[in-house]
Amino acid sequence: MSDPRDTLDNNSKGMTEEPATRQKRLYASILERIFFTHFDQGETDFVFTRDEIIETAQRLNLARPKNLGDALYSSRYRAGLPPAVQATAPTGEQWIVLPAGIARYRMTTVHQTLATITPHQNLATINIPDSTPGLISLYALTDEQALLARLRYNRLIDIFTNLTCYTLQSHLRTTVPAMGQVETDELYVGVDHWGAHYVVPIQAKGGNDRLSVVQIVQDVALCKAKFPQLLCRPIAAQFMPNGAIALMMFVADSSKIGVALGVEQHYRLVPPQELTVEELHTYRTMAQQFTR
Repeated sequence: MSDPRDTLDNNSKGMTEEPATRQKRLYASILERIFFTHFDQGETDFVFTRDEIIETAQRLNLARPKNLGDALYSSRYRAGLPPAVQATAPTGEQWIVLPAGIARYRMTTVHQTLATITPHQNLATINIPDSTPGLISLYALTDEQALLARLRYNRLIDIFTNLTCYTLQSHLRTTVPAMGQVETDELYVGVDHWGAHYVVPIQAKGGNDRLSVVQIVQDVALCKAKFPQLLCRPIAAQFMPNGAIALMMFVADSSKIGVALGVEQHYRLVPPQELTVEELHTYRTMAQQFTR
């Protein structure tokens, strides 16, 4: 393994690069050293502590990250773990970082399809009459708050889940056993036609941030800890490049991290007058086929 300081020296490149780029390289160097401190050939799971981030920076004679939490956030949702780390993963898998308690983290491997959750690009899009209030449409941006607003005003969670859902809380941040502090973007509760009650945590992503299975695992842990009597249906939402909204529901499975992608649908919000008779006939035919 190369010395991480070699990538952070004061040569002309290091002196002229953007602060965000230099910070990303700082995080990568620290996490790479932590990884190889713990890693043994063939191992696919170990725990480290927040203090190790500080200690490793000191040992490498690097600047201490100003925001220790951002070092982990960057590895999960922006930059990923360094290539030297990922090169040790079994074929078809990638390393990720999960919370493992207060100031504790777990590096483990998952299948590549879960390491970074990417909506299918070729999935058919369902057009829904846009009920977003005009003022919201006028001023909303393309970030996660704008996405959550569109989900809420158009009742897309109800449509996607076949549940009657209500927003319970936005940006719920709490502590759960064996995981530490977790946060979900929006929390719904719902009821089905049998009268069963559900809790539906939503993770929304806009801009350049990526959806990660880490968030889904955290949402499942939150539901088990705070709403053990309710059925949990974690959902990820993301704006697509074509303006559609991708919704993905996850289910429990027997894998190492315990979740898998269940159902995915894409919705496009359109003015009601743009829905054609032929399009509505197609939707009605599909509905009749699936309810026989």
